Amino acid sequence: MIKVSVLYPNKPGAKFDTAYYFATHMPMVARKLGAAVKTTAVDQGMAGAAPGSPPAFVMIAHFTFESTVTFQAAFGPHAAEIMGDIPNYTSIEPIIQISEVKI
Repeated sequence: MIKVSVLYPNKPGAKFDTAYYFATHMPMVARKLGAAVKTTAVDQGMAGAAPGSPPAFVMIAHFTFESTVTFQAAFGPHAAEIMGDIPNYTSIEPIIQISEVKI
């Protein structure tokens, strides 16, 4: 099992349209990736470790897939459309990480 995480670093002055992200972008991603996605979770940053500090990330989306091959087969045909939608809700360049789920 692998996890694909899309992290949006919290940057001063950056925009992130949460309403668009949840109402438009994430449903579109779910449709495009289809049954290949086993689970989806989205974390919205609230705070950093120190009291009163900002979160390191505005938003983090996690998707699990059976394998990297499964992810690539689902994402590849739709990559341009999914990635092309990013400027519609944020000025932040996301960080994408693929991890092997161990526990």
